[in-house]
Parts: sequence; structure tokens; C-alpha cells
Amino acid sequence: MKLVRRVQRVQRVHVAGLLCALAGLGAAVACGGSGDSATTTGDPVASSPSSSSSSSPSGPGGDASVGTNDGGGREGGSTTDGSTHSIQTVFVILMENHSWSTIKGNASAPYINKTLLASAAHAEQYTTPPGLHPSEPNYIWLEAGDNLGITTDDDPKKNHRNTKDHFTSQLEAAGISWKAYVEEISGNDCPLVSTGLYGTKHVPQLYFDDVTDTNSPSSQHCKDHIRPYSELATDLSAGKVARYNFITPNLCDDMHGQTFGTKCQALVADLVKDGDTWLSTEVPKILASKAYKDGGALFILWDEGDESLGQEASDGPLPAFVLSPFAKAGFTSNTAYTHSSTLHTFETIFGVPYLRGAQTSNDLSDMFTSFP
Repeated sequence: MKLVRRVQRVQRVHVAGLLCALAGLGAAVACGGSGDSATTTGDPVASSPSSSSSSSPSGPGGDASVGTNDGGGREGGSTTDGSTHSIQTVFVILMENHSWSTIKGNASAPYINKTLLASAAHAEQYTTPPGLHPSEPNYIWLEAGDNLGITTDDDPKKNHRNTKDHFTSQLEAAGISWKAYVEEISGNDCPLVSTGLYGTKHVPQLYFDDVTDTNSPSSQHCKDHIRPYSELATDLSAGKVARYNFITPNLCDDMHGQTFGTKCQALVADLVKDGDTWLSTEVPKILASKAYKDGGALFILWDEGDESLGQEASDGPLPAFVLSPFAKAGFTSNTAYTHSSTLHTFETIFGVPYLRGAQTSNDLSDMFTSFP
């Protein structure tokens, strides 16, 4: 069954590529996307909103309605009302294209099934916003609370957005540090073009003009914040890690795999094993750090579920784990969550306004003993 799924995934990509080649780049059907026109996907997972304003998703590049959040994040964890939050530092690892049903109990994932399930809180009903595929729109949603009309996996040159209403821009405005640590980049330029085992679609911050100085490869602001993954260990050891850290493994390490290539070709590689092995090596480095022990929280999430022939990936449920001194070790949550829930959680932790879908979403607080 596992081999069949990979064959189907590759077949789907081949067929989509052929159709795009025949239709031309200017066709209405976007190469790599769902084939729909640019749309915003609704997200039904909601709780009582933290703002009196309602969510009003923006169009491409447009500004969003922004809800209030009286927490008021500041560097060092203090808030505008003088209180402090338990969670001071957030780490996020985004994995790829596997449903929880594929990984749960899978012998190729001993670290996830034995170590993470015992030590982390995990969710059984975490899904993408309905029909939100392929990968890139899900990453954008985690950054902006909406896909901003993006329905393809194109590089920022095509899919960039001119809005400051996104999470890392909120952090900067509040004086809160952030970095994205990305495998397979040099750090010598702003990595705006996918190549080899690196895909821009897995680094959502690159799609916002205020981060990249509007797609400038020489953008110093981009280079200051989008760094090679190898620097994370150094920053952890030196006590210089940012308060929000977005981690992007390469296409082999994140369970995505290569449609073409030899390192982790989807037809032959055990992608679950590759990703599980990477997590078993890298997660302990974060857990051993002072930043984690002194109020850290690590979220390990998947962008979307399994794929099948002629269809986009499934909505899930997806694997979702939370590790923290304040998380409920071994806890199972059956609450329905989406990526809006995660963004709402982050914005609560740092005390910044809720964006778009996060305004009316629930959060992941039931996975913690103390929150935020």
C-alpha cells in the first residue's frame, strides 16, 4: 500500500506537469496547484472570538481585518499589562504530506510512536482548513491565517504578497525576535528560488514583500532572518536563539521526497523512516537547550495529509505534537484543530492581534498545563 501511494503521488505530478505544459503557463489552471482560480478557503474550527471584529479574509496581497489581543507581547516575555507568560520561546518544525493514520503505529517511525507519543501532547483531530492544498497555501495560512488567494506551489516571484498583516511582521512590530532555520540554503542571499532539496514553498515568510524587500535576492532583512539550519545549534548553544523559530527540513528530511532525483525518490525511499530518523536526531538538540528548558515550546506539525491518484493531498487528520515543560506529557487531545488554531496559539503566546482565520479559531491550550 505504501509503494502504491508513492506511485500514485508521482503519477499525479507527471500528469499535472503534462497538462500544464500543454496548456501553457498562462492557462487558467495553475501548474502545481489545485486547478482552481485563486480562492480563499473557509475554516470551520472556531470558538468564541477574542475580538469583536469578524474575520474578513483578504484577497491577494490585501490587508486583513485584525482582532485584538490584550496580552501584548514584548521581548523577554513581558506583556503590556506587566504580567509574564509561561511560554517564552517557540520552535516550530513543519513536516510534509502524511496523515496521522499513515504514521501512527508505523514500524518505520519508532521515534514518533514510542518517544513522542509518551513525552508530548498530541492531537487526534488536527486537519488542514477544508480543501486547502497543495503545500504552499497551508504554510501561508500558518503565517497569515488565510491562504491569501494562493493555490499553487510557485516561488515568491509569482506568489508574493504586499501586506504586513502576517505573523512575523507582527512580531517585529512588537519587538519580538524571529528566525527561520532552513536546510539546503547558503545564507549568502535571500533564497527566493527552489533548487535541489530546497523548496521556497516551505518557507512562508519569503512570500511577503516586507520580509524580502519585494523579492530582492540581496535583501539584508531577509538574510538576517532566513538562515541556514546549521546555525540553529550554534544559536542554541550561545543562548542567542530567537523567541520564534520556524524550522524547515529539506525534502528528504521532512517526509516530502523527490518526484525526480536519487536521494529520496518517492518510488523507492521510505519517507516516513527518513523523517522519523531526522526528528530523532534533531529534536533532542532543542529539548536540551536552555531556551527550551526555560519556558520553551516545540510544535511538530504536518502541512497536509496523504495524496492519491488524481487528487490533492487529504485534509487529514494530521500528526501534531507539542513538547514543552508546560505541555501535558502523553496527553491525547480529541479536540478539532486546524492551522488557524496553531496561529491563534502563537498570537496568544506573544500577545499580538489575531489575524483572519485565527480571530474566530480555538487554540491548543488544552494540550498545556499552563498557558500561555
